[in-house]
Amino acid sequence: MGLQTQQYITGIHFLLCEFTSPFPSGLCRSRPDRAKMVSVVGAVFVALSLAPLLVLSVPPIGTQPEQVHISYAGFPGSMQITWTTFNETEESTVEYGLWDGRLFELTAKGKATLFVDGGSEGRKMYIHRVTLIDLRPASAYVYHCGSEAGWSDVFSFTALNESTSWSPRFAIYGDMGNENPQSLARLQKETQVGMYDVILHVGDFAYDMHEDNGRIGDEFMRQIQSIAAYVPYMTCPGNHEAEYNFSNYRNRFSMPGQTESLWYSWNVGSAHIISLSTEIYFFLDYGVDLIFKQYEWLKKDLEEANKPENRAERPWIITMGHRPMYCSNNDKDDCTQFESYVRLGRNDTKPPAPGLEDLLYLYGVDLELWAHEHTYERLWPVYGYKVFNGSIEQPYVNPKAPVHIITGSAGCRENHDTFIPNPRDWSAFRSTDYGYTRMQVHNTSHLYLEQVSDDQYGKVIDSIWVVKEKHGFSAWF
Repeated sequence: MGLQTQQYITGIHFLLCEFTSPFPSGLCRSRPDRAKMVSVVGAVFVALSLAPLLVLSVPPIGTQPEQVHISYAGFPGSMQITWTTFNETEESTVEYGLWDGRLFELTAKGKATLFVDGGSEGRKMYIHRVTLIDLRPASAYVYHCGSEAGWSDVFSFTALNESTSWSPRFAIYGDMGNENPQSLARLQKETQVGMYDVILHVGDFAYDMHEDNGRIGDEFMRQIQSIAAYVPYMTCPGNHEAEYNFSNYRNRFSMPGQTESLWYSWNVGSAHIISLSTEIYFFLDYGVDLIFKQYEWLKKDLEEANKPENRAERPWIITMGHRPMYCSNNDKDDCTQFESYVRLGRNDTKPPAPGLEDLLYLYGVDLELWAHEHTYERLWPVYGYKVFNGSIEQPYVNPKAPVHIITGSAGCRENHDTFIPNPRDWSAFRSTDYGYTRMQVHNTSHLYLEQVSDDQYGKVIDSIWVVKEKHGFSAWF
């Protein structure tokens, strides 16, 4: 026994004898000399007080996978698995198998990309991506990811149902942070009991992912793992991702296509979903050309989706983008202005940059999902600042313009936004409660939306059915 260990035990002995009376077993019959023990006891207290710090000073295992999340890779029978390590590993591997089959009987390999955060420390992390293919539609799988240098926990997911008659269920929200993520616990539980097939996070993550040299982003990705490792977590960029040219967003997420997750589209059930970047209209230093590139891509995507055979198979076209075209909030955000950049474009660029409203209307987009405002707002069918309800009695039955939903109240450190006292003519329902939106695409003609208030313990505070007998531009007339 070493001298330090002897002193430690003797010190504990002294404390027990001094402060416990009577003490059993005659242990204190020969007490240590009090004067000699003062310094030993002090050393014991110092050692005990430093113990947590000594434990915390042990560096984490840099090859251990963390921040696991999945996304739809954009083609049938696929799923993308993404995770992070802080040291390089020799391989990036997912071992997986059917839920009722032999555990980890299948193996897929991918690659890792070095991401260097733009902060002063230049922190390095390795983002691993593996694409699973030939999955059995609508079947449950069990998986873990990593390498022989470290494996993740065991997770599960259900491969997307490829049928156009399937009725997928979504949770939709934006503006969720590490601090005050009020809706997170309810979303975690609802995901784990199987309420959702897909998550749509409509921009603004962590607040902000780049802060503390990317550590806030790390913590956010750990925070959502309890959702995103089980259900495809589909995203679009928001203004809070802008630092270092959206590098944390572009590197941490893995969306379909070849645009670093800035804009893309994918099919699910009877819906064609398009994710857009509204931020290209505001951060011109990163390239005005991005506005035109996205616009041309979007036009081609909408043309393809509107081919008669495609629109018949997937009649619902749904867009998601962070900053709304319309809102009745009491701030000076773009959506409060008639000359909204997102809606009408910018005339201060050469050439002038086109907005999105006319293009989405021309190709018969049915539903537009937004966030950014830390509130919930449902609009009447609207185009050009005018309301085009289906009828007075049933405004969302055969509406004559797109329906807009703003759902940016999941919870973050910036708390709530407020509304102007009198809503605009196109504003149908407003709430400042923390919460999120649920959506189910029931079939080719019926789509259901409801808003959940976390402030009111999960109460549904708003709901609508959008019913359309036909889709496309001709549906407006």
